[in-house]
Amino acid sequence: MRKFCTLLMAGSFSYVAAVAQTNSILGFSASSAQAQLETEKKYDANLQAKNVDVLIKEMSAVPHHVGSPGDEANAKYILDKFKSWGYDAQIETFYVLFPTPVTRLLEMTGSKNFKASLKEPALKEDATSGQTSTQLPVYNCWSADGDVTAELVFVNYGVPADYEKLARMGVDVKGKIVIAKYGQSWRGIKPKVAQEHGAIGCIIYSDPKEDGYFQGDVYPKGPWRPSTGAQRGSVMDMPVYPGDPLTPGVGATKDVTRLDRKDATNLLKIPVIPISYADALPLLQSLEGPVVPDAWKGALPITYHAGPSVNKIHLKLSFDWKIKPLYDVVAKLKGSDFPDEWVIRGNHHDAWVNGANDPLSGQAAMMEEARSVSELLKTGWKPKRTIVYCAWDGEEPGLMGSTEWVEEHADELQKKAVLYINSDGNGRGFLDAGGSQALEPAFTEIAKSVMDPQTNVTVFDRRRSLEIIGATSAKAKKDLLAKNTFTLPALGSGSDFSPFAQHVGVPSLNIGFGGEDEGGEYHSIYDSYDLYKKFKDPEFAYGVALAKTAGHTTLRFADAETLPFDFRNLQSTISKYASEVIAMADEMRENTLVENQLIKDKYYTIADKVTEPLLPPVAKTEVPFLNFSSLQNAVSTLAKSAAALNTVSSGNIPADKKDELNKQLYRAEQVLLTKEGLPRRGWYRHAIYAPGFFTGYGVKTLPGITEALEQRNWKEAQEQIEIAATTINSFSAYLDAAANAAK
Repeated sequence: MRKFCTLLMAGSFSYVAAVAQTNSILGFSASSAQAQLETEKKYDANLQAKNVDVLIKEMSAVPHHVGSPGDEANAKYILDKFKSWGYDAQIETFYVLFPTPVTRLLEMTGSKNFKASLKEPALKEDATSGQTSTQLPVYNCWSADGDVTAELVFVNYGVPADYEKLARMGVDVKGKIVIAKYGQSWRGIKPKVAQEHGAIGCIIYSDPKEDGYFQGDVYPKGPWRPSTGAQRGSVMDMPVYPGDPLTPGVGATKDVTRLDRKDATNLLKIPVIPISYADALPLLQSLEGPVVPDAWKGALPITYHAGPSVNKIHLKLSFDWKIKPLYDVVAKLKGSDFPDEWVIRGNHHDAWVNGANDPLSGQAAMMEEARSVSELLKTGWKPKRTIVYCAWDGEEPGLMGSTEWVEEHADELQKKAVLYINSDGNGRGFLDAGGSQALEPAFTEIAKSVMDPQTNVTVFDRRRSLEIIGATSAKAKKDLLAKNTFTLPALGSGSDFSPFAQHVGVPSLNIGFGGEDEGGEYHSIYDSYDLYKKFKDPEFAYGVALAKTAGHTTLRFADAETLPFDFRNLQSTISKYASEVIAMADEMRENTLVENQLIKDKYYTIADKVTEPLLPPVAKTEVPFLNFSSLQNAVSTLAKSAAALNTVSSGNIPADKKDELNKQLYRAEQVLLTKEGLPRRGWYRHAIYAPGFFTGYGVKTLPGITEALEQRNWKEAQEQIEIAATTINSFSAYLDAAANAAK
C-alpha cells in the first residue's frame, strides 16, 4: 500500500501545481479561482488537531443519549461555541417518542439454566466506562414490550435469504424466538424479517468472527469487541419512514397532533434485545437440529446448529414510552450576496453512551471547520451564500433531529438549500464519500485539493490506490489507473443525509475517513475518548483531513459564481441503473426457467453443505417480459438534455441570468421526487435511490422497479417502470428549460 501511494505522489503534487498555475476551479472564473485558493489556504492554516482532540474529550466526558442531562449539556456547549465564533446560533427543540428500558430479562430453562448478564463491565483502562448511573443499559430501542417463552432457532444474519435456506432445511421459526448475528444488513431488518416469518422474539449478538477476537486483540489490549461487549442500537423500521414514529411527515413540535403508538407503521410488534457473545454462547450450545451451512458458522468454540433448542428461552422486556426533547443546534453565517441560498453542513451530537467515535469525531471536525471559517471573517472575507451548521440530536434512535427539522422546514429548504454535507464517525484511513452524482466533478477537484496526513498524496489518490490494489483483474486495475473522477455511490440511509436527499430532494454528500480504524467499540460503553485516542486517530490528523475536505466543499459551494453541478454524471449513473434492472429481470426469467425445470425433473442442487436432508423447493411463477422501452427512451433523452445544460452552464452566462440559473441548478434534483413516493412507504419520494426495504442502510437504485422485481410483483414492476420514465422525462424537460432560460 505505502509503496503504491509513493508512486502516485508525483501525480498528486502535479495536480496541485496545475491548479495553482491555471487558476481553474469548476464554478469560478480565473480571477475568482485564485482568490478562492487563497481563501482555502488560509482556512487550512487555521485548522488545529489539538482543537479536535479537546472537543472530542470534553463532549464525550459523560453519556449523552436523547433526553439525558448530558445530551442537553452538550447541545448548550455546542451552542456556546458557535456563538463565541460569531454565528447566529440557536437551539431548535422538538419533542419525540423515545423509549428506555424498565425490564430486561433473558434466561434459559430446562436441562441447563442460564441467565444472561446483559451488562458490559467497566475497565480500569477506560476512564468513562464505569459511569453506570448515567449509561443507557444494553438494549434495542423500539423493541416492543413483551414476555415470551419458546424454543430458539439460529437464523444466521436474519435476512430473507437465510429463511429460505432454513425452510429447505426443514426448520420453521413460527412461534419460536430467533437468534441472529450482527452483520450483512442493518440490525432493524433482523427482527422485521423474523416477525414476518412468525417468530415471537428476536435476539441479536455480535459473533467474534466479525466483531471480536477472531479479528484481533480485544479491548483494552486491542480495539476489538471483548466477550462481554454488546451493540446497542435502533430497530425502528426506517425503510418505512425515519424520525419520530408518531409524527410522520411533519415536524414534532410541542403541540403537533400525534399518532397513537399502535398506529405507527415503523414500529415492531415483537420484543428484541442485543447481547454479547459471552451471553450468546450458552444459548447457541443449546441448539440441536441440522448443522448449519459453512457460510453461517461463526468463531465461537461450538458446532453451530440451526435448532430448535433443547431448552426454552424466556425473554421479558418492557419500556418507558415517554416523549423527550431533542436539541438541534442551528448556526448561521449570513451570505453577503445570496442570503437566501443555504449551504448546509451537519453532524449529529447524540450517542448511545459516550460516543467519542460515533458521532463526536465527526462533530468535533465540523466544529473545527466552523471555527476556522469564523477566522476567515477577520480577514474581511464573507461567504456569498449563507452557511448553516447543524448539530443534530436524536440520530441514533432513527435520524430524528434531522428528520423533524427537515419536515418542519421542508418548503423553505426546497427554495433555499443548495447542498447538504453530512458526516458522522471519523477515523484514520481512506476518504469515503457518497452522494448526488451531479456533484462528482466538483467533488473530484476537492478530493484532489486535500493531502492525506499519513502518505503525503492527495486523499483522492490514496483512495484510488486502495481500489486499484483491491481490483481482481488486470483490466479492472488498468481502468482504475485511467480513471480520474471520484465516483460517488448512491446514498441509502443510516445517517442524517436521508431526509434531505430522499424526502425533499436536496443535493447531498456524506463524507468521512476510515479503513484503518477498525474495532468493536460501536454502540458500546467502550466508545470512549481513551479508546479513540489509542486506536482510532491518535494524532487527530484525520479529524483535520475531514475538516479540510468538508470545509473546502462548503466554501466552494458558498462562493461559486456558477454552481458546479454536472448532470451528465447523474445521467450516466441513471443509465447504468436502468441497464441493471433490465439485466435483473432477464436473469430472473432465465433462472426461474432453469430452477422450475430442475424441480420438474425431480433434481436440484444446493451449494451449502448441511448434515440433514433438504426439503424439495417449490416451483416459482414464471417471469413475464416487461416493457422497458419507456425507461430506455427517457434515459436517452436525459443524455441530450444534460449535455445541453452543461454546455450553457460552463460557458459565458449573461450576468442577469446567472442567479436564476443557479437556483435552477440546485433545485433540479427535486424534480426526481415522485408525488406518491415509493409503494407502501411514501415518505421516500426519490425515484432514483432509497434505502432498501430489506437492506436498511444499503441503497436500492431505481427502488420502485428493483423491489417490485424482488417481490415478483410483475404488475407493480411495470407500473414503476412507467413512473420512473415519466419522472426522468420531467427531469429532462426541466434541464432543457433551465438551459434555454440561461442563453
